[in-house]
Amino acid sequence: MSSKNKKMTPVQQEYQKFQSDRELKRPVLANCIKAFFVGGLICLIGQLISMMYITYFDFTERSAGNPTVATMIFISMLLTGFGVYDRLAQFGGAGTAVPVTGFGNSVISAAIEHRSEGFVLGVGSNMFKLAGSVILFGVFAAFVIAIIKTIVIQLGGM
Repeated sequence: MSSKNKKMTPVQQEYQKFQSDRELKRPVLANCIKAFFVGGLICLIGQLISMMYITYFDFTERSAGNPTVATMIFISMLLTGFGVYDRLAQFGGAGTAVPVTGFGNSVISAAIEHRSEGFVLGVGSNMFKLAGSVILFGVFAAFVIAIIKTIVIQLGGM
């Protein structure tokens, strides 16, 4: 018996056993496989969009990245607005949250949820609640990496 269970009353211990017997077992392996394929499909679509920019709009591999990311975010926001992305997220789990499309989904979901409060106080103030930390840490990480790169370049030039 664990030390946590020793501190519980017999009724609490009985309830814990009752709860654990009836708890649904999560299909972890199946969820991981679904997330892998859904995330891979999203990345494949991103690669196809990138190749479209390179082929039809004369971008280089390096310069096609930014419009590809913007297009993927736009598509995820559009699909979220129509309710499609949420159904895909129910199926694919973390496979939809990890790519950049998860960022677009979190921003637009908060905006949709708070639209009844008005554009300024509802949409404007709540839009970046979930995504704000991503933006903050992304900007901070970019700043730190830029400082390190500048120092390394300066030391290498001496």
